[in-house]
Amino acid sequence: MDEVPIDTDSIKLGQFLKLANLIDSGSDAKAVIADGLVRVNGDVERRRGRQLVDGDVVEFAQYSAKVVAP
Repeated sequence: MDEVPIDTDSIKLGQFLKLANLIDSGSDAKAVIADGLVRVNGDVERRRGRQLVDGDVVEFAQYSAKVVAP
C-alpha cells in the first residue's frame, strides 16, 4: 500500500485518485467511481466528491493508497 501525502485536512475522492496516480484524468475518475470499481475503507464508493481524511484507504483494481494528511 502506498502512502499519499496531501497538503490539506481532506481531499475529494476524484482528486485523490489522480494524485495517487491510480487514474489518468478526471473523466476516468468519474467513470470508475460510477461503475463501482473504487472502494474506500473496504466499502464501494460511488460519490466522486466524497471527502477523504487522514488514514482513509482507497482501493482501485489491485492498487491501494492511504491518505496521509498534515
